Amino acid sequence: MTTTSAPAAGTVSLFDSRPFFEKALIFGVQHGLIDQAKLDEIAADAPKGMVQIARYFGSEFLRPELEKARERIVNLVSLHLQTASAGDLHVAATLLRDHSFLSRSKAGSDMLKALIVMPQNTHFGMNERGGFSDRHIPQLARWSLAPLAEVQAELAVRQRVAQVVDAALWLADQLGLPADELQDYEPDAEAVIRTALLALATRRKALPDWADFEKMVLALRRKDPAAVASSVVLPKNLPPEYHEVVTSVQQSVLADLPKLLDARLGVRKLFDQTPAFMGRYFWIEDALSEVGQHDRERSAAWDKLTQGRGDDGTLLTLLVCVAAGTAPKTLLTDKSAATLIRKMRKSGFQPELAATFIRDHAPEQHQDDYARLWQDFVAEAQATLLSDFDSKLSDALSLLRRECNVA
Repeated sequence: MTTTSAPAAGTVSLFDSRPFFEKALIFGVQHGLIDQAKLDEIAADAPKGMVQIARYFGSEFLRPELEKARERIVNLVSLHLQTASAGDLHVAATLLRDHSFLSRSKAGSDMLKALIVMPQNTHFGMNERGGFSDRHIPQLARWSLAPLAEVQAELAVRQRVAQVVDAALWLADQLGLPADELQDYEPDAEAVIRTALLALATRRKALPDWADFEKMVLALRRKDPAAVASSVVLPKNLPPEYHEVVTSVQQSVLADLPKLLDARLGVRKLFDQTPAFMGRYFWIEDALSEVGQHDRERSAAWDKLTQGRGDDGTLLTLLVCVAAGTAPKTLLTDKSAATLIRKMRKSGFQPELAATFIRDHAPEQHQDDYARLWQDFVAEAQATLLSDFDSKLSDALSLLRRECNVA
């Protein structure tokens, strides 16, 4: 124990550097909350826990790993006790008395695992879906040695991010776009909120595709700017926990209004070609609608969809997306490929949609070749893509990497 002076207050304060677990244990013994039997139980459980932790993060046969495991188990218990008790030693000692030492270590570990899988970024494409898995173990190794102040600071940041993401999901759902579909588009959560506020201001019932987004902006430009500003409001049924974050995004929409309402600026040029506005608002990507709007010629439309490429991988990537009922793409990341497989297994794989897509949109002179390519792929791949025995998606992902464009 050391003493440090606080000049501003003119007093002397005490700094106790012991782990919170140790403070709570000693407090419990001194105040009759923890008896010798409980001390013996802790003394017996602690070595078992250390070995388990050393094995989980490395090896239980190396002394440095066991020393590190001792630090980890004490810190995990301390993190849980200090969080659950809000720093109250009496409450913490009671938790030690009423629960096993190993259960408090697990509670601390579970708290960190929940932190690790919380979103770190409001961009949907930069966050992982699902719960804690082996790939997160290195992060848990780091956080299991972190002090409470660092954990709390990170938690505060991630809770804020989670609120923005959840608010975007809630607003999208109110406007007819389910969470899974929104996440597949991988937008910024703030962009979704901005567009949702504009859609509600124009009394729309759904999030727009590009054509409707353009109409929405043009409709706003025909109104008085003051009236537009007063119409950009929070939904009346917005859950209270989202008020702060949506209000913050609302202010950014109001700041954008001078440019947004400037009739001298083309809508596409502003939102799709101006760096400061690119990605700032969200619209549903509909490749077919885009093609139908800007180029009625079938060959030109097909070239746009395939980005001018005619290789088998590009065509199969496009057709797999269509058969899965998602937006056509010619290139998938590993993450989006896994999402596509999960979607097929949940909502169904419909090869006939892709066959119809070929008939409706492919250049006529290539339709027979494309149809045969697709039929051969379906015959070979369908069982693997939908297999119940491939729970980790490894076989399905290997197939898509081999046959499609997966980077």
